[in-house]
Amino acid sequence: MADIFATGLQMGESARWHDGRFWMCDWLAGEVLSFSANGERSVEARFEGLPASIDWLPSGDLVLTTDLGGSAYNEVVVDQWGNCWVDMPGAMPWEPRAPGLVAVVRPDGTTSAIDEDVWFPNGMAIIDETTLVVAESHGDRLTAWTIAEDGSATDKRSWADLDPGSAPDGICVDASGAVWFASVPMQACVRVAPGGSVLETVQIDRGAFSCTLGGDDGRTLFIVANHYSQEGASDGVVFTHRVDVPRAGRP
Repeated sequence: MADIFATGLQMGESARWHDGRFWMCDWLAGEVLSFSANGERSVEARFEGLPASIDWLPSGDLVLTTDLGGSAYNEVVVDQWGNCWVDMPGAMPWEPRAPGLVAVVRPDGTTSAIDEDVWFPNGMAIIDETTLVVAESHGDRLTAWTIAEDGSATDKRSWADLDPGSAPDGICVDASGAVWFASVPMQACVRVAPGGSVLETVQIDRGAFSCTLGGDDGRTLFIVANHYSQEGASDGVVFTHRVDVPRAGRP
């Protein structure tokens, strides 16, 4: 059973836990928000464009993806060396399907595309510091690579094959090595083991876009959810659910 943590959002995304607070983006409001444990919110940044996703560099500086250059970068996750791993969907959900890409932005500013055969790459997480996992929403799977300090990514492999229609969106990792994924069509957040076996499902009343584990003990699952159509959304909610296994990995 999920509890309501926050309401009054337009379209929430990019759930994060950082420095003792829950963080997220409100896409349609153009805001980056943070919340205390009791739900009191602060506007950390206002943005004229769409603040797609956030993470933090090792220095503590906030990183945000957006479309200022005409490239619709979606998610971001920062590794232990300060490499920013980003993705681009290739096509929107209502458009004909097309492959997207996963890329890296290194601390020196150089960039490389590491894979251009990923189908609506979406949520990203890092397990045990060297395994990058990307949710392929149009592929109904989680895909992994081994990453290194130089920004290389090798050994592409299936991390989990999911049920048809799962459409994994945002993801996060727990200390057992399992992954939670948010699903818009399932209206749920689902915990899966490597390979794809379902370990737990948290059902909610609208599409789940993003999730993260946090709280003082790392055992609170935050789920950012919205009713959504091509026209937009105006009823974003953050749910919480207590879990047994605490957070791990990045972001």
